[in-house]
Amino acid sequence: MKNKEIADLLDRIGVLLEIKDDNVFKIRAYHKAAENIASVAEDIATLRQENRLSEIPGIGKAIEEKIAEYLDTGKIKAYQELIQEIPETLLDIVNIPSIGPKKAKLFWEELRIKNVDELRWAAEDGKLLGLPGIKEKTIENILSGIKVVQAGQERMNLGAATQIAEQFVAALKSLPEVKEISVAGSLRRSRETIRDIDILVDSTDPQKVMETFVCLPQVKQITVQGDTKSSVLTKENVQVDLRVVEPKSFGAALLYFTGSKNFNVKLRQVAMKKNMKVNEYGIFRVAVSGKETCVASCTEEECLNALGLGYIPPELREDIGESELFSGRKIPKLIELKDIRGDLHVHSTWSDGRNTIAQMAETAQKLGYEYLSISDHSPRLRVAGGVSPENLKKKKKEIEDLNSKLKNFRILFGTEVEIDSDGNLDYNEKILSEFDIVIAAIHSGFEQKQAQLTKRLVKACQSKYVTAIAHPTGVHLGKREPYDIDLKEICKAAVDTNTFLEINSFPVRLDLNSHNVYFAHSQGVQFVINSDAHSIDHLPFMKFGVAIARRGWLTKEDVLNTLPLKQLEKVIKNRNR
Repeated sequence: MKNKEIADLLDRIGVLLEIKDDNVFKIRAYHKAAENIASVAEDIATLRQENRLSEIPGIGKAIEEKIAEYLDTGKIKAYQELIQEIPETLLDIVNIPSIGPKKAKLFWEELRIKNVDELRWAAEDGKLLGLPGIKEKTIENILSGIKVVQAGQERMNLGAATQIAEQFVAALKSLPEVKEISVAGSLRRSRETIRDIDILVDSTDPQKVMETFVCLPQVKQITVQGDTKSSVLTKENVQVDLRVVEPKSFGAALLYFTGSKNFNVKLRQVAMKKNMKVNEYGIFRVAVSGKETCVASCTEEECLNALGLGYIPPELREDIGESELFSGRKIPKLIELKDIRGDLHVHSTWSDGRNTIAQMAETAQKLGYEYLSISDHSPRLRVAGGVSPENLKKKKKEIEDLNSKLKNFRILFGTEVEIDSDGNLDYNEKILSEFDIVIAAIHSGFEQKQAQLTKRLVKACQSKYVTAIAHPTGVHLGKREPYDIDLKEICKAAVDTNTFLEINSFPVRLDLNSHNVYFAHSQGVQFVINSDAHSIDHLPFMKFGVAIARRGWLTKEDVLNTLPLKQLEKVIKNRNR
């Protein structure tokens, strides 16, 4: 499928036209077309072959011709002409937080800055000062943004890594020579960001497995090919390592290669005290004579039990709550995806979502949910097409009509309401009182001082209508650092007001992160895990939020949307008194 390639290219055309300061309607058309193509489940080549491209919203004759041109030639002439006029590398500059097309154009026209390195040098040398709208704080933000982007290029988010890994696992799992297969490393531990992907296979025919692995279509380059270990680079320049082990050692190898490094050090320390040894082949008892006897190797649980430990979920094999892991205290039963009864923060076509309320609800039902809150943006967030007070009545009527036809499922009337720069909410109290769910969020003013940002969130918690605070730290992985807040103060406000803090499952957010979840939990905070889905394809992102909750040691009792609908409504009603 070339859907993503075409969507990315159309989006790039839109950005280049913004730098060129072209017609605003033309620019919007390219961005909207790119967004809609990215959400299409069918192969765009098939749609073109069946003359159905016009079925995609926002695809007019001109863009349809460009799609056909790309499918036929692998290029779009209009794009090639634009990059002759405007350096293509300006697109990298636009991707830096706090820099948009207008600033990129300013730097190019005034200083002939055409790439990120030249921008960094100019910022460090003070050459940007004096340009219209550029102040000391602007330069600080630019340099900080460059660091964030460059760090993001070295690591991918959990969602991106999972998608790549699943392709490899699915291809290898189909081989009759593969008995067991699992991801390992930081991906299995569900870290928010991943550098490389590790895959472990149990097979008695490693040569066949390796030959298949290095020849998979997603492989761009083979960096190492051996008998039991191979490494490749994907087309996205992601390194994927494959190890093949004998069946008898699979459990020990999985334990060892899952890590983390510090966790493995702790295991070795436990083993040494018991005159034992740990490695990727098994757990060995070491006699006084030095003779080693393998006592466990087939499964992780056997290996951990041999060391006198209970099973430790992969998500906990980090430095989060490490002292509890080896204290002898029983590990609580962590929350699981099957515990989630519904999603309280999703968007529809009433704001910036790509699917209707009915389509979102139908997909939620297929996921086994009991309820779904359609929490579209409020008007202040104009870029997201926030819902006006007048349109809220129409949206509510649509939800009521749908609910009248549904059985054993309920659509909740929700909102993601903006918190303004002073902590006020975008809708008045009369309007807020009509919602079933109110998710309050900050989407602007990130540059404010800690005290002001904290005050805004605390004030939102104090509203009797706010159910939860969305993505509380504002992080955007690979693009924007968390804004500066006093998390302890926010946790106190959340506890005092019975406000839930969100674990946002969207892969570029994962906010709160696992360290913050663990801390907030220690302060007595209760949580809600939401997908922040903007299309039906995003609803399964819930699994990433659950993974972060597990890393933060949460149980189902700590999470609001593990409750059945009637209990959920009761909790929210009591909170609003």
